[in-house]
Amino acid sequence: MPKRIETLVMHDSSTPVLGDTMKGGSVVVTTLDTLINQARSNALWPLTFGLACCAIEMMCTVAARFDLARFGSEAFRATPRQADVMIIAGRLSKKMAPVLRQIYDQMPEPKWVISMGACASSGGVYNNYAIVQGADQVVPVDVYVPGCPPSPDALMYAVIKLQNKVKRQSMRTTKQLNLIELKPRSFEETA
Repeated sequence: MPKRIETLVMHDSSTPVLGDTMKGGSVVVTTLDTLINQARSNALWPLTFGLACCAIEMMCTVAARFDLARFGSEAFRATPRQADVMIIAGRLSKKMAPVLRQIYDQMPEPKWVISMGACASSGGVYNNYAIVQGADQVVPVDVYVPGCPPSPDALMYAVIKLQNKVKRQSMRTTKQLNLIELKPRSFEETA
């Protein structure tokens, strides 16, 4: 009687998984989109935009107790040209809204926004003329973090949700990838 051998492959945190494809620990990449989105999702560089008490909770996420570095987002950037995730933490006043939009416009594509806290997401308890009733009126928001103030692990959960969203995105053309120059260079003619 022939023996039947079955192989059981279990996933642990040290085995990489790209695009839900895993065979015995080796990784099979099916598309360039999958590879680029995997790299982007595991190397998010947040921009600090702390406006109120939620900023203290945002700072706690990179401390030793919560350690956001496990998810590839430990390097908070101070300049918008080096960041791809804006975390809006706290109440957004109408005076600060144009500054927020200007900083968002300076960020390179692709860029994402996390609205942290009840004040940034919906105005919170500040229902008056001076506070913007939701950051989505100024910039497009990808992930909302509820709470007043939300805990650091709630922000970490939002980063995980954003990573999942980035992994599902697709590049439609090679022009969006910015990897291949589509037109040949022209050299100056000297007479």
